[in-house]
Amino acid sequence: MSPRKPAGRASRGTAGGDQPLTGVSARDEITLRSMRFQTLVGILPHEGHIPQPLEVDLTVWIDAREKIVDYRELYDTVRDVVDRGPLDYLERAGQRIADRVLREHPVRRVRVALRKPHVALPGPLAFAEVVIDRETPASDG
Repeated sequence: MSPRKPAGRASRGTAGGDQPLTGVSARDEITLRSMRFQTLVGILPHEGHIPQPLEVDLTVWIDAREKIVDYRELYDTVRDVVDRGPLDYLERAGQRIADRVLREHPVRRVRVALRKPHVALPGPLAFAEVVIDRETPASDG
C-alpha cells in the first residue's frame, strides 16, 4: 500500500490537488450569499461618519476553461472594495465589485446584489437593494 499524501489546500485547477475536475460547464455558478459588513455607505452627512450594515450577494458564472474558483479570494475582493469606503452610492460600489471580480477571477459573468437596511425614507422598509449584472466582453476568436 503506498503512503498517502497529506491533505492540504487544493491547487488551482485540480480537485484535492491530484485530479482535474471534469464536467465544468459555463452554466455552473457559485454564490456567496449574505456577506455582512459594517461600513460607511450613503450620501447623507451622518452616513459619512457612522458605519452601517451592508449585505452583499455575489454570484459568478465559471469560465469553462478554468477549473477552480477560490471562494476565499472572491470574498476578499468584495471585502476589499467595501473596506476602502466610504461608499457613496450602492450602484457605484456594485460596479466596482463587478469590475474587479471580472478582471481578477476566472469567471465570465458576475451578479452583485447590495442591500442597505437603514435607508432614510418616510416609511418602513426592510432594505434598499441594487443589483449589478455584468459579463466579460465576447471574444472575437
